[in-house]
Formats: sequence, C-alpha cells, structure tokens
Amino acid sequence: QVQLVESGGGVVQPGDSLTLSCGASGRTIRNYAMGWFRQSPGKDRDFVATVTGGGSVAYYAGFVRGRFTISIDNAKNTVDLQMSNLEPEDTAVYYCAALETPWSESRMKNPDRYNYWGQGTRVTVSS
Repeated sequence: QVQLVESGGGVVQPGDSLTLSCGASGRTIRNYAMGWFRQSPGKDRDFVATVTGGGSVAYYAGFVRGRFTISIDNAKNTVDLQMSNLEPEDTAVYYCAALETPWSESRMKNPDRYNYWGQGTRVTVSS
C-alpha cells in the first residue's frame, strides 16, 4: 500500500506558474502509474496528467495545451505537476493518485481505475 500527500497549492493570478508535488510513502512509486486529477465544485473529478512508474510514457488532458508537465523522481519517490500560464478555469482541488498494473492509456486516464489517492491540494487562479 502507498500513502500519498500533495502539496504546493495556493492562490495565484492568471498567467502565473505553480508546481504541485506529491510525496509517496510505503512503497516505491516505480510500481505505479501516477496521475493528477482535479475537481471543481459541482463537477466530476477530471483527468489532468499521468505518467508510468518509470517515467517513460505520459499522457495529458486536452485542456492542458502544453501548459502542464508531469515529472517523476523515483529517487525522491515524488511526482510533480508543473503548471504554467494558469487560467481561472484551472481553479480546482488537485489530487494525486497511484494506479497498480496493468497500465494502459485508457486505464491511466480513468480516475475510477486508480487504487490510492491523496487528500488533495487547492489551487485558486484569480485576479
């Protein structure tokens, strides 16, 4: 079992950058695909980005449009989400999650498939 803790959320202005970090304990994240999801009030939890345990394959949601980068550091057992050019529509609670094998693109993008979740970190983009 792996425990996940997100950090790095906050209040920023449109156009700003922010990096979210997810620290894992209990097991190495190399054994999991790691994903970032977000949820706004009254909406479903949406896929943002995901990466395989070795960091070789990553997928992004269409709304990312090159603004976000997911990266994994197996030595530190962390996965980061670097966000730039933030928009008010990016306001949400962001969650880190871990997915056991097998991995496929469809499974990695589906929040219902993930086995472990962090508590979330809030990002507010407002002028």
